[in-house]
Amino acid sequence: MSKICENYLLLTEKELILSLKIGDKYAFEQLYHNYKVRIYRNLLKLVKSDEIAEELLQDLFVKVWTSREKFDAEKSFRSYLFKIAENLVYDFFRKAALNKKLENYLISVSIPATSPIEQHIYYKEGNYALAKAIEQLPPKRKQVYILCKIEGKSYEEVSRLLGVSVSTVNEHIVKASSVVKKYFLLSTNIS
Repeated sequence: MSKICENYLLLTEKELILSLKIGDKYAFEQLYHNYKVRIYRNLLKLVKSDEIAEELLQDLFVKVWTSREKFDAEKSFRSYLFKIAENLVYDFFRKAALNKKLENYLISVSIPATSPIEQHIYYKEGNYALAKAIEQLPPKRKQVYILCKIEGKSYEEVSRLLGVSVSTVNEHIVKASSVVKKYFLLSTNIS
């Protein structure tokens, strides 16, 4: 362990948070190591999947890093982390329910139509709804969504192409996908 890391072990949580607020990556790493196991276990109890718990844990600490300047060092960091974790779990289950509705709808319309004309109509309606949903997106998010979801480029490719981080690409895709799904569900009257 380096001297820098050893020094961070001696800091109080409040000192670590104050360092985190100004962008100190070592303080962030120390806080991550202090809390990752407890939060991971809590997430695992709720979602019952190692993979999903890991993903949510990473999302949680991405949120901590991106909103680090807003945190009040006088408040409980532990409570803050567990509140974010709780919200991420709620969001995960909301998205899973929305995806299930969409999946059920897509299965119902994928049953072979009685004629090629009906199949063509369903295909055009789906494409039209998708195009309208994409048009609702802000310009940068629309561009990222088209590059990743329509053109099939990887997040890394889009990151290099647009000069943004992979996490920014991911954020755009998550938000765009939510808008597209909601628009699609509303336009097809799924309840």
